[in-house]
Amino acid sequence: MRYVDLDARVGELTGVLDPGPYLELLPALSTSLPPGARTFATDPSHYDFAGRRCVKDLTLHQATFLHEGQALDLHLRHNCWKHEEDLVIRYAGVTAVQIGTPNEPSTWDKLGTLILDEILPHDQGCSHEMAFRPGSVIVTCNDITATWVAAHCPQAHRG
Repeated sequence: MRYVDLDARVGELTGVLDPGPYLELLPALSTSLPPGARTFATDPSHYDFAGRRCVKDLTLHQATFLHEGQALDLHLRHNCWKHEEDLVIRYAGVTAVQIGTPNEPSTWDKLGTLILDEILPHDQGCSHEMAFRPGSVIVTCNDITATWVAAHCPQAHRG
């Protein structure tokens, strides 16, 4: 990640997640993002760790390439203690996908829980980097459409 700090320090505490540097730049960056990516990145709930639409703690359930690889759908499953919805992200005009996990080969099913993400302008439209525990994904595309969909969660939500 270029701006989101996944290992920030607060006093003596290390390993703190800090999207602050990214959020400070986001108003300027967002003017160069495609419309869907801009809407998703600038949603006030996106980085609200206590919010039900924060991407933190989602898990990748399914990745589906469509239209001969020109589109990609990622289905991210909710965390019952935090979310009431799943997140579906559709990438249009996909030009590159990079998956990284500690153990080779890097595959979708070894990514784990989403820590945080960062959407940046790119000459192809935008790039979306997602840090998972323990892997990462970077998708470069023309635009992103993010849709929250109702999820069934048998456990009680946090109050």
